[in-house]
Amino acid sequence: MIDQQILDAMRERIELEADGVRKVVEVFDDTTAVILDALLHCTGKVFVTGSGTSGSIARRMAHLFSVSGTPSLFLQPSDALHGTMGALRSGDLLIAISKGGGSDEINNLAHRAQERGVRVIALTSNRSSELAQLADHVQYFEVADDVDPGNVIAMGSTLMHAIWGDCLAVVLMRMRGYRWAEVLFTHPLGAVGKREGLPDELDSLPAPTNDQ
Repeated sequence: MIDQQILDAMRERIELEADGVRKVVEVFDDTTAVILDALLHCTGKVFVTGSGTSGSIARRMAHLFSVSGTPSLFLQPSDALHGTMGALRSGDLLIAISKGGGSDEINNLAHRAQERGVRVIALTSNRSSELAQLADHVQYFEVADDVDPGNVIAMGSTLMHAIWGDCLAVVLMRMRGYRWAEVLFTHPLGAVGKREGLPDELDSLPAPTNDQ
């Protein structure tokens, strides 16, 4: 039988991270509308990048964007700085995830991407960071103490970035009128590909309105 102290510690961790995820609703602002508009009308490609745990979230975000109708690719930052960033072209978008905003490889990539005409969207918790200062658009995440253990190990903060991406993916899907038949066409394998029938279509949403 599991020890009560262990169970309490696990519950505490769940509550701390769940509180962080719930706070994401306060992240959405006028900048979010600008970002949605940029993603909806992007004439190039959407790339998502991050290092460490943020890299795992970036890969997940790019995958879910693509599945739900916003074509996206994960760009591994170190590989990008060894030549892969040659894929970047004017008109592309780069979403850069970095809680502290001080990762050299992310900032170097963001600088060079901008020199190629790519707009950079930063997800960060540090308004004064190099990434926040250089990005074209900054989505700021306020992360409470211990959402990440010791404010060091990226756990809850990365879930906040993940749910932000989930929200945008679904909203963009609804704005585009992207249909379940299209989702299943690109997802023919696994249990999803074997299902019979389609879910009810999601209600459509209007394109964002912003004056920026």
